[in-house]
Amino acid sequence: MTPLVAITHLCKSFPGVRALHNARLEIVAGEVHALMGENGAGKSTLMKILAGVYQKDSGEICIDGQPVEIASPRAAQALGIGIIHQELNLMGHLSVAQNIFIGREPLGRMGLFIDTDKMARDTAAIFERLHLSLEPHTLVSDLTVARQQMVEIAKALSFDSRVLIMDEPTAALNNAEIDDLFRIIGQLKRHGVGIVYISHKMDELKRISDRVTVMRDGQYIGTVPTATTSMDTIIGMMVGRALLEDERPPQAGQGGEALLEVRGLNRGRSIKNVSFTVRRGEILGFAGLMGAGRTEVARAVFGADKKDSGEIWVKGRRVEVGSPADAVEHGIGYLSEDRKHFGLATGMDVQTNIVMTSLRRFLSFGFLLKPAAIQGAAAKLIAQLGIRTPSALQKVALLSGGNQQKIVIAKWLVRDCDILFFDEPTRGIDVGAKSEIYKLLNALAAQGRAIVMISSELPEVLRLSHRIVVMCEGRVTGELSARDATQEKIMQLATRREAPAAASGAVAAAAF
Repeated sequence: MTPLVAITHLCKSFPGVRALHNARLEIVAGEVHALMGENGAGKSTLMKILAGVYQKDSGEICIDGQPVEIASPRAAQALGIGIIHQELNLMGHLSVAQNIFIGREPLGRMGLFIDTDKMARDTAAIFERLHLSLEPHTLVSDLTVARQQMVEIAKALSFDSRVLIMDEPTAALNNAEIDDLFRIIGQLKRHGVGIVYISHKMDELKRISDRVTVMRDGQYIGTVPTATTSMDTIIGMMVGRALLEDERPPQAGQGGEALLEVRGLNRGRSIKNVSFTVRRGEILGFAGLMGAGRTEVARAVFGADKKDSGEIWVKGRRVEVGSPADAVEHGIGYLSEDRKHFGLATGMDVQTNIVMTSLRRFLSFGFLLKPAAIQGAAAKLIAQLGIRTPSALQKVALLSGGNQQKIVIAKWLVRDCDILFFDEPTRGIDVGAKSEIYKLLNALAAQGRAIVMISSELPEVLRLSHRIVVMCEGRVTGELSARDATQEKIMQLATRREAPAAASGAVAAAAF
């Protein structure tokens, strides 16, 4: 059977970086083909070439057995290739129908005015095909992220796409929304659409994909059937080495100094009387469902959001934190879940990002930069954290997600913060980079820092945490030791709306 798409010997280089070398991929009708690899493996570059965003240096792309040149995204659409980027590309102030047909709106008889009725009918027809209950005239800004993603799929199908590329499509979805997405994918398969599915979530790939192609360092490693291939085999292909799963951490910090204590924290309806303590050398995990208030707690402690009431104690002394600058002065660092918007200046180089929170230390006379000191500090942390970059002067935007996360960690290490909040530290990071981030977190705790880790991945929370605080609807509903914690117990607490009876200023342990 002739494949829908056959890519062979594809090569692509950027200044100073060889992104692809002899890359391959084959997509057949009616299959979900997972494309996997560590961040920086070349997956996105390969897909952007197929979608006409980048131009190949050499190699061949065949559609239905015929060689083609894909000079632009419009050319890719004309060939029946659609792409749904991880960052959705919709305009919130326009309606669903306007977003789907933007730039090619149907015109009335005179050819002067847009035929809005036909545009709505055509949009409704696509939704009917997908069994979606969406209204064409609804503003995109009024939709959830999951619904916006469905609009992106409908937009791609409006071009009669035969190949659909999905890049991390479930990153911002809950379980019910993921089920809905997978239902749509199943329908597309039955209609003969070939789907390229990029994700770091192993459980999803087992559930949704038919075959897996693995890339590493810009090269094709192999293609295997999902059903008969173990995840360990696929991970080994991705990283080129075995990843040893660390056992749960030993009990640590039990008798250590309390570096941070939060008492009776409140903020509007999102934080309700939250109290917790984290000790030197301890990783305190925060678990809960979406909207539980975990990120809101971190932002309030860090001073990014103003608290209504509550006390913050650092090393046994009550402090006032009215802004992030106050938090940093007290040795508190915060690594946001959205590192690109709140953690990094992606248009700047690696060494500038590393020293930006401690710039005063690198100034002479209060205004002259000390280049040698900056270079030395950056070089030390690049080596210490294993940041893979061509040089300290490389733009951060050109690095993989795992390396970007390490740069965020580096800037707080330069600042010498003893208390570090990690909010979704491995979101959007591949399995190899996750393992490295885990080792870093354990190393930081071993150095005597206090770590608060917020994660939506329960295996991650269980693997790293010495204690786990569980929240539901703004309240702490329980605390578990690493020894006693299970996914089932955490989920019981994450769905329990009432806070347990607790001693003053302390979190009660969950009773079972």
